[in-house]
Amino acid sequence: MKLTILGCHSATPRINTNPTSQVLEINNHVFLIDCGEGTQVELRRNRVKFNRIKHIFISHLHGDHYFGLIGLISTFRLLTRETELHIYAPKGLKELVTLQMKLANSWTNYMLIFHELNSNESELIFEDEKVEIHTIPLDHRIYTNGFLFKEKVGQRKLDMNAVLNADIDVAYYNKLKQGFDVVNKQEVLIKNKTVTKAPNLPKSYAFCSDTAYNEAIVNIIKGVTVLYHESTFIEKNEKLAAPTKHSTAKQAAQIAKLAEVDTLILGHFSTRYDDLKVFKEEALTIFNSVLLAEAGKVIEF
Repeated sequence: MKLTILGCHSATPRINTNPTSQVLEINNHVFLIDCGEGTQVELRRNRVKFNRIKHIFISHLHGDHYFGLIGLISTFRLLTRETELHIYAPKGLKELVTLQMKLANSWTNYMLIFHELNSNESELIFEDEKVEIHTIPLDHRIYTNGFLFKEKVGQRKLDMNAVLNADIDVAYYNKLKQGFDVVNKQEVLIKNKTVTKAPNLPKSYAFCSDTAYNEAIVNIIKGVTVLYHESTFIEKNEKLAAPTKHSTAKQAAQIAKLAEVDTLILGHFSTRYDDLKVFKEEALTIFNSVLLAEAGKVIEF
């Protein structure tokens, strides 16, 4: 998995800060997560190929998470895109985008497919042979979801020395990878585990923005490889978190600790803070593996 942070601040864009947007590359997919203003510029800056983006996930309909979307859709049209585009978002976004295209008489020349979300329970919204994606219901001022991206268990790996010593025909290699026992060239049955190795442990990524402190998500994200959790405020401004339904760095760290994740990424910083190091310092008092989001930062895991 490869995560590229395009924007990680809340509220309005500034010269050196962009609102929320990320790109997750996983098993040959390029998923765009949220699309605040400036997203397509940051996509170009980070050399993400537009035609590889086939699925976009929008957490909620506050502008700092989707105001860049109509521009990106329009650019795809101007670039004569032909590949269909799937958008997973709260109910209402389809109406917003359709009205803008109608009034501008700028209908797309590619299939634009909306998957409208309205469930308050976690649900499977995408699946293929290698990846599955679930929603993470969050506690914000309006209907909001996070997204859980999970690799499926891959094929077994061939122990080539053992395979060659067992004199197994190459025609059976795929069967071995799929976990089957096979016969060798002498018609002797070879047990799969004697000539293969277990696959790599599947990785997972949970994106949680925006939300108040919410322990209800812990079971959904339990044990994920990397958790991105909003941390709009630091502890001294905790009184601002509850009424705005946002979290502090310490609260994000507490969720990471309860969920036993490997690594926590903090983001969605309020622009009131000039020095973001205090976010990491506060989170480290609760949880010991913390990264700060930063525009242009690439995290591979």
